[in-house]
Amino acid sequence: MDELSLQKVPFFFMIDFLAENVEVYPESEIEKSGLLIDFQSFSNSKQEHVLNKKIEWNPLPESLEIFKEGFEKVQKNIRLGNSYLTNYTRKTEIQTNLSLDEIFYHSIAKYKVYSKDFFVFFSPETFVKIIDGKILTYPMKGTIDASLENAAEVLKNDKKEKAEHYTVVDLLRNDLSMVAHDVKVDQFQHIDLIRTQQKDLYAMSSEISGTIKPEFAGRIGSLMKKLLPAGSILGAPKPKTLEIILEAEGYDRGYYTGVCGWFDGENLDSCVMIRFIEKEGDKLYFKSGGGITHMSRLEDEYQEMKNKIYVPIH
Repeated sequence: MDELSLQKVPFFFMIDFLAENVEVYPESEIEKSGLLIDFQSFSNSKQEHVLNKKIEWNPLPESLEIFKEGFEKVQKNIRLGNSYLTNYTRKTEIQTNLSLDEIFYHSIAKYKVYSKDFFVFFSPETFVKIIDGKILTYPMKGTIDASLENAAEVLKNDKKEKAEHYTVVDLLRNDLSMVAHDVKVDQFQHIDLIRTQQKDLYAMSSEISGTIKPEFAGRIGSLMKKLLPAGSILGAPKPKTLEIILEAEGYDRGYYTGVCGWFDGENLDSCVMIRFIEKEGDKLYFKSGGGITHMSRLEDEYQEMKNKIYVPIH
């Protein structure tokens, strides 16, 4: 990645959650890879597709009892002071009459990628952008059902969501300062509306920016290595929280919550691979979750994990 970016060669990359698998495709090789990509800054998805069917969407979430086992491991570690924010995720089988490529073509999201017979995701969350030597990140933490009364205000003032948001903003400000100077929070607790087939959600994000340090200029690979895994889908402090996640979740996240991005020869746009559906055998699994703090309530977190199992197709 460093070699390509130093030579200003455009490429697309994908890095899994544990940064064990890194796939890099120079622009000329994307077509052969079979990947379909639709970012704001780059798309190789040309076709117009019509969806002529009533969508069937049936998630089969695990029981509260099973969810609780991992949740309690996380809470125990938080009480012991090993972590103060842990992102706990689960995989849920879904039954749907939509194929992975139909989900790709018809869902509405900032970032979409389809890997044939493997996975599709439709992510609302930017990881980092690099524009003219400036690095920006937009951590997203905190969601609420938009149909609730004064939902946006409730979300902004919810003690637990607020604490979670502060923690992630602090964590990412800290992360950016490893690769950039003059790191500052430009926008705090911004509310976005996400429309979906099932329900509309409000999501809370902030904007943090800095000027890339000379030793990372043009080195996209070195920069990613320093910043990953993404703080918003891990928690804090990072190394210990990663251990807690691996023990509590008991399944392999794979590319879910990894990062992928498009480097155009000058600038970079990358996203966190969330809102993720993966094919295993002949079954589909939706991976979702949320941040756990000492204020988290079991039932609320279970509900949040289920709320995020949606497709943004109107």
